[in-house]
Amino acid sequence: MSEDIVDEAAGVVVAGVVDAGENGERPPIGLTEPSLEALLFVAERPLTRREIASLAGVDRDTVDACLGDLEVSLRERGVRLLVSGDRVELTTSREAGALIARYVGADAIRLSPASLETLAIVAYRQPVTKAAVERIRGVDSDYTIRALLHRRLVVELGRAEAPGRPFLYGTGFEFLERFGLTTLEELPPLDVDVAARIAEEGGSAIAARVPEGRPLDAGG
Repeated sequence: MSEDIVDEAAGVVVAGVVDAGENGERPPIGLTEPSLEALLFVAERPLTRREIASLAGVDRDTVDACLGDLEVSLRERGVRLLVSGDRVELTTSREAGALIARYVGADAIRLSPASLETLAIVAYRQPVTKAAVERIRGVDSDYTIRALLHRRLVVELGRAEAPGRPFLYGTGFEFLERFGLTTLEELPPLDVDVAARIAEEGGSAIAARVPEGRPLDAGG
């Protein structure tokens, strides 16, 4: 490669990266569905709507509109838009899980009955303290919760406004990815008896999912 070509290529790279004006402000780039998909594809972590808006120089409404369009476009493809609160990222579809697991040479994580029961309580009752989980299960859950934290299926959401300020637990991106969900609203309805046990701790959000349906599936 000649020096002229190298210099020209370097100039393109520099122009693309250092595109700020003399005052240090970056001009707006704009946001389209394809560019948003590309951004999420190269991102090494979930991005917030604010980050996307700042990078593209657009408002939140534009980001939300592009996210909505992208979510619809990906529904029949092998990649899905994963949403958790204000953060979004791309993830592989549940249907592709077996093939991808075979490619990476690893089966899906298997959960023990105790871990699955604890995870279900956290998922449907969050935010929830360890003490509340133990009251619902009727057994000590310290080891199980620590194991789920280690696997990042359960995350710390903060501390409760109660004596001792116990940790509040919930689920994060790893949980959604593991069970092939894009949002917590896609959690399947609970068995009525199970939902009643969890609701005893004041889980009003559980009641909305109680009616009929299958319990959370361990198979992912």
